Amino acid sequence: MVPEISLTPQTVNRFIARFGKDKIAVLHSKLSVGERFDQWNKINSRKAKIIIGARSAIFAPAQNLGIVIIDEEHDNSYKSEMTPKYDAKEVASYICRENNIPLVLGSATPATDTYYKAKNNEIMLLELTKRANESCLPSIEIIDLREELAKGNKSMISTKLYAEIEKNLKEKKQTILYLNRRGFSTFVMCRNCGYTVKCKNCNINLTYHSNSNKLKCHYCGYEQSFLSRCPECDSDQIRYFGTGTQKLEFEINKLFPNATTIRMDVDTVNKKNSHEHILEKFKNENIDILIGTQMVVKGHHFPNVTLVGVIAADGSLNIDDFRANENTFQILTQVAGRSGRGEDKGRVIIQTYNPDNFSIECAKKQDYDLFYNTEIALRKQLKYPPFCDIILIGFTSKDENEVQKLAEKIHLYLKSRVIKENIGIILYKALPSPIDKIKNNYRWRILIKCKFSEEIVNLMNDTIEEFLKFKSKKTKISINLNPSNMM
Repeated sequence: MVPEISLTPQTVNRFIARFGKDKIAVLHSKLSVGERFDQWNKINSRKAKIIIGARSAIFAPAQNLGIVIIDEEHDNSYKSEMTPKYDAKEVASYICRENNIPLVLGSATPATDTYYKAKNNEIMLLELTKRANESCLPSIEIIDLREELAKGNKSMISTKLYAEIEKNLKEKKQTILYLNRRGFSTFVMCRNCGYTVKCKNCNINLTYHSNSNKLKCHYCGYEQSFLSRCPECDSDQIRYFGTGTQKLEFEINKLFPNATTIRMDVDTVNKKNSHEHILEKFKNENIDILIGTQMVVKGHHFPNVTLVGVIAADGSLNIDDFRANENTFQILTQVAGRSGRGEDKGRVIIQTYNPDNFSIECAKKQDYDLFYNTEIALRKQLKYPPFCDIILIGFTSKDENEVQKLAEKIHLYLKSRVIKENIGIILYKALPSPIDKIKNNYRWRILIKCKFSEEIVNLMNDTIEEFLKFKSKKTKISINLNPSNMM
């Protein structure tokens, strides 16, 4: 199993080279109905000996399963937040226990929970101490963007990164630039009155996309035309702020007009096999610079890439999630691993406004143990997983007043049960979700910290029964154990 569809072709090609095409079956969401049917039959008839795919591949009808291998096990995409909700890692663990077969979880940056289990001998720890092809780890340099601003450099590209890209172009080496925000500008604001353009369905700033000259919502797909005047004060002081991959590509083409570039994000991979075409084009046509979001971070092997630039390392730090430091360390370490996989030593430039953050410091040193020891101490002190479980009770409704009332009523019910029965949980009050409106649905949530047990299962079942007594047709409730998305 692999976390991203973009990794599937590369993985498939490696296995076909070793075992032949007839023994391989591939399952992922980009297959047509007919293709999925053919692959399913190939597995069901036992013609396929190896099954490769994203999270849904765990449900393949394997007849005589011998081993399950989950690559990049730390990746959040193994947990489905859509209905039907499931965690592919948990499903795999159950299947392996039932069939008495091994489960292998592979990662250069294991999830803190997984490594904690390994350290406590709940699962076996096997360490690979050498890089592929015995190549050296890349050198990593942190660039403080505050100093760049002080020098008068307001560009997205620091002086050092500019020089390194220029060097790579002269030496005919390839470069990857990572920025985990797509679009051209991430928000639009009137400088006269402060009005920001938000989605009419979600409480989210619209992102400007220059190729279509439209403002788009990345949550519900709503789009509207380019604005030249403020709808509030009729001022012409509308300005486009922030940076996305489209703008980065525009800047790179302006700074290096003779360089060839290609971009990989959700906007460029919306057609069938587009992941594969972009990656093959970058590799086979020796394109100078690949610009992309998280799709370019994991697993790819490009021997001619000797430079990786992280445009803004702070994006994953500034999210409302206790895993923010962990996600930042993992992303930076993973993207650094794309550099120097051939004969030449790699270089990595990380641009940030927070150079002293410990996750960035640990990524620079490429020291997972140092990161883990720091992070696990913080988790223990603050009572976060793996020292507890987190339950998120979510409420969504088209009716803003009703969703608030029902969330608060359920909170009172839980509070009375906890006090009356002395249940050992930490219960937080009902509050609007960090993103409190998506697709015209208002969102509230209740957070619980606990040790998951039969008692907690019964409490959650009783909570659903209590909610159903309100007979609401507008408001929905969902209960998520250890959610991968806290927003």
